[in-house]
Amino acid sequence: MHPYRSFVAIGDSFTEGVGDELPDGTVRGWADLVARGLQAATEERVRYANLAIRGRLLAPIVGEQLPAALELGPDLLSLNGGGNDVLRPRVTVDGLSESMRLAAAHALESGVHVLMPTGVDPTARLPLGRAIRRRGAALAEAVRSWAAQQPGVTFVDNWNDEQLQDPRCWAPDRLHLSVTGHRRVAENTLRTLGIGVPDALLQISGATGTPSSDGLRYYTQYVLPWVGRRLRGRSSGDGRVPKQATLAPVPQGAVRS
Repeated sequence: MHPYRSFVAIGDSFTEGVGDELPDGTVRGWADLVARGLQAATEERVRYANLAIRGRLLAPIVGEQLPAALELGPDLLSLNGGGNDVLRPRVTVDGLSESMRLAAAHALESGVHVLMPTGVDPTARLPLGRAIRRRGAALAEAVRSWAAQQPGVTFVDNWNDEQLQDPRCWAPDRLHLSVTGHRRVAENTLRTLGIGVPDALLQISGATGTPSSDGLRYYTQYVLPWVGRRLRGRSSGDGRVPKQATLAPVPQGAVRS
């Protein structure tokens, strides 16, 4: 049993679930799986909303998604952001960490338990990955420095999880997690919350693996479109709305495979 009867997740593509695509074209992701884990651990009804939108920077996550999430009055709020910010040159790790600290403090004042999961380190497979790794690691450590000691906050360290470096945990674009990766993050989250991981969650499977080389196809399919959006000041999330903007009952029974 646990005290969470409502769970809201905010963030970017990591929390939206990009990379864990279902046959109907929708995405699932670790936050959906955590919601199902919460439901499996109690006989009471659990409700869930996911306001995350791919491509979002931290400022709109805490400035737009957070107020909308708190209006829903959740028992548990998941906050992750900064992954898109560290890909840009004019940003400071200290500034990102402080923005998240203030956002968490605001949620705590509303009586919400705050879940602070780090992102996952994608840099072993990315062009210019070494430079990005330094900033991503610094951000994860900066958040840990205050979140791990803050009453009412649960810090989940995915960045330093070596199992998540397995190529099977990554989607073909090398930036987003596969179903295997999202499943692992859900496991990390539930276990850190002290909640058992349902057997059905452990058994889900799907397409995994990353491209085997740095060939032209990878750059034309993934890297060049990303560069093009940056040059035009566009985002992959432009025009998108949250996949679940209101609290809705979590389906009971087995986790969908």
